[in-house]
Parts: sequence; C-alpha cells; structure tokens
Amino acid sequence: MTSSFGNLFRVHTFGESHGGGVGVIVDGCPPQIPLDVAEIQSELDRRRPGQSILTTPRQEADQVEILSGVFEGRTLGTPVGMLVRNKDARPSAYASFRDVYRPSHADYTYDAKFGIRNWQGGGRASARETIGRVAAGAIARKVLTLYGVGPTIAFVSQVHDIEAKCDPLLVTREQVEATPTRCADSEAAAAMIERIDAARRAGNSVGGVVTCVAHEVPAGLGEPVFDKLEADLAKALMSLPASKGFEIGSGFEGTRMFGSEHNDPFHIVDGRIRTRTNRSGGVQGGISNGEPILLRIAFKPTATIRIEQDTVDVQGHETTLSASGRHDPCVLPRAVPMVEAMVNLVLVDHLLRQRALAPPS
Repeated sequence: MTSSFGNLFRVHTFGESHGGGVGVIVDGCPPQIPLDVAEIQSELDRRRPGQSILTTPRQEADQVEILSGVFEGRTLGTPVGMLVRNKDARPSAYASFRDVYRPSHADYTYDAKFGIRNWQGGGRASARETIGRVAAGAIARKVLTLYGVGPTIAFVSQVHDIEAKCDPLLVTREQVEATPTRCADSEAAAAMIERIDAARRAGNSVGGVVTCVAHEVPAGLGEPVFDKLEADLAKALMSLPASKGFEIGSGFEGTRMFGSEHNDPFHIVDGRIRTRTNRSGGVQGGISNGEPILLRIAFKPTATIRIEQDTVDVQGHETTLSASGRHDPCVLPRAVPMVEAMVNLVLVDHLLRQRALAPPS
C-alpha cells in the first residue's frame, strides 16, 4: 500500500479526516527555490471548507505549518514537511456509521481490503486528504513558474445539466474566483448556485465537470510508452476523491470525427512549430507538443446525503441509512484547486525528468 505519487518530484500524504491532522512530505524539490508559507496558504484557502452555503459547513482554517526543508525563505533540497492540524473534527457525529456501510462511499471497500476502517468521517477516503496534495501543488507551481511554464487554470464548466459557455483558453483566475461556484461564465454560475443550493436544502447532492488548461507547457515533456503525459495526468486526476471520468483534448467527442477532421495540422508561427487546432489537447505520442494542455474531469455527486437509502450493516443485514454530518452538496467548487495541484505535480515531475535527460551543454 502506498500514499506516494511522482518520480523525481515525489509527494507522500498522510492523515485522516478526523484525526490529529493531515499533511504531506515533498521529496525531490530543487534547492534554493524561494518559498513563502503565504504562497501555500493562499491555495489551501481556496480548498478549505466553510467558504459558502455551497460547501460543507465544517469550519477549518487549514493553517499550514512548514516543518522542514525550508530555511530563510528558500528550499534546502531536502524533504519539505507540511502539516495542517484538524481543529473542527467531530468524530461523534459519525457514530451511526460505525456498523453501517454508506452507499457509494469507501466504507465497504476499505473493510474488504484492510479488515479495518476509520468510521469517523471518510478517513483517508475523505477529500480532507487532498490538503497535502494542494500544499505540494503550490510548491510545484512555484518551481514551474521559475522554469518559465505558464499558469494552470481550472474552473467548473458543468454542474448537473448546467454547462458554462466560455472559451477555456481565455479563462482567467480572476474570473474563476469571482463566484463561489468557481465557474467562469457568470450566467451559468448563477444557475449553478441555485441548483446546488436546491440539492443542499433537499438533503441531496449534484456532480459535474471541471475543465483545466495548462498554459505555456514546453514541448518534450512526457514519456513515449507507459509514462505518457496524458496517462500520468489521468492517473493523477482519477486519484482525486469523487472523480469518475477523464478526457484530454477532443476526448470522446473525437470518436465522432474522421481522421481528416481530427488531425492537428502543423504550421510555423513566429519561427515556432504550432498546430492550427488542438484536438490532441497539447499531447501527442504521450509527449507535450507545446500547445495548451486541455483536460476535463468528471466528478460524481457527493455520496453522503440526508435522503434515506437502502444499505447493509457490517453483519450483512439489510437496513436503511439517512446520513448526518457535514458534507458538500457539490464537490466541484473545492475540486478546482485540487485539479490544478495534481496537474502541476505531474508537470513538475516530467519537467525535472526531461531536464535530467538533456545532454551536457
């Protein structure tokens, strides 16, 4: 069993939803990278609970502590340890789940795998585990910026059957943060707020899609066979809680095209090789081609809802469950910084691998 991700830039997350805290060890970060705790905190603030009526009411400041690997504002090249202590844990609220499996949650599968589970919230299956990923992703973003890689911008492009109408390549961070839905289309965002709040009041939940664009990614990142860039991106994003689908470029829509329609013709722009279209989503043959990397990730409706559902208990008896506790009626708004973090972790790892491959100058 492992909770580690990456090769040269490697992260290991730890902690449970209602334990003492959660955190991450980042190994392989280059030395002398300027790093302020405020840069990490700003990303965690985007992920934290209690931001609006669209998220769980759990109140956590998610204040990060850097325990190691940074000295006088610069990374040392040694492991960077970061910790966020749980302050508003209420494990007693989950006592009714001790002997009952919540539908579509990880309760039964954890028991099946380990023979034991932490029934206090979601344990390691909780989205609270992603604090470590977002903190590590903030460091990855800083490294990428210093190497000239552009921003990674994700936004909510669909909630339930409401779809945003905007060009993903033109979306800015300011547009994303202008609404609690983190949707860049203000008209769709207003409809999304109504839909999420209606689900919340009904004790139900909704899912949707996050679209992400990584800008100014150099050509040459990725490996040609098993560690294809899109394969590592898919693994990273499908490891997020509640994720159920991944597309890059044209995705499944490309299956409706002929090759003559789907191919991305090359041309020269300002002396540089570019493609006229980007149906490949910035990756060809498992390697980045220098175009923006365009991704879409589907997230299911939150599994824990207040509506009564059929289930079984740990003894195998059929029963019903109406879940209590504090849960997001829609994971999408808080998933945006998680998606950005995982994309940045993949990109920085492949960037360092590519630099290690380069011949001596």
